[in-house]
Amino acid sequence: MLYKTGVEYGDYAMNHVLGCSHGCEFPCYAFLRKRRFGLVASYADWLKPYLVRNTFELLDQEIPRLKNKISSVQLCFSTDPFMFDYDEVGDVSLASIKKLNEAGIKCVVLTKGLLPSGLADYSTDNEYGITLVSLNESYRTRIEPGAASYKDRISALKALRDKGLKTWVSVEPYPTPNLIEQELGPLLEAIAFTDKIIFGRANYNKAVREYPGHREFYNEQAKKVASFCAERGLKFHIKEGTISAYGK
Repeated sequence: MLYKTGVEYGDYAMNHVLGCSHGCEFPCYAFLRKRRFGLVASYADWLKPYLVRNTFELLDQEIPRLKNKISSVQLCFSTDPFMFDYDEVGDVSLASIKKLNEAGIKCVVLTKGLLPSGLADYSTDNEYGITLVSLNESYRTRIEPGAASYKDRISALKALRDKGLKTWVSVEPYPTPNLIEQELGPLLEAIAFTDKIIFGRANYNKAVREYPGHREFYNEQAKKVASFCAERGLKFHIKEGTISAYGK
């Protein structure tokens, strides 16, 4: 259940659900990997998530063995711990966070659902994040049809921040203008209350590669993020591969 992740800003991670109901059309990197390794046959199957039944048993076995090696555990890199309208997924996520915290392990959460207000009762070392790539609900219903609305995601995150908890936002995969015409500034202003922003380009999408000047576009957006965060005193991380040399 607990594994060392290769994601550049991660340590350990857990994925206690196979599949995700959010139906993201970026396309979904997690689905592509699971299909490649024969764990799911089709996207229709992927949209019908099911819990790993022995999640707690595995955690009870692995936490004592690994806790001295772990700096943090991310929920999740290949599914969503607070999947919108799937309370049973959220219940297992909360119980898992409690187990990890009781062992002195910090949890880092990322969701396109709604972060429960009850997380305020958990360790203050935890970090809670949302994915947000636009403020346009028409785009959200097209690209993330099963996920929570952008407005509700932001509100749930801000509620935790107002209670003094650590929060962050993943602005990835950020779309090129041929996918949606928008300005990055209003999105950044909407999340200026958070502690950290991670920014990354869209990968695995043919339309992005076909957009003229897509490398220059991402360079410019990354500079905007860096400048905005520096002015506001926020932490930030630009994902590897987002910034590239002009002309390459």
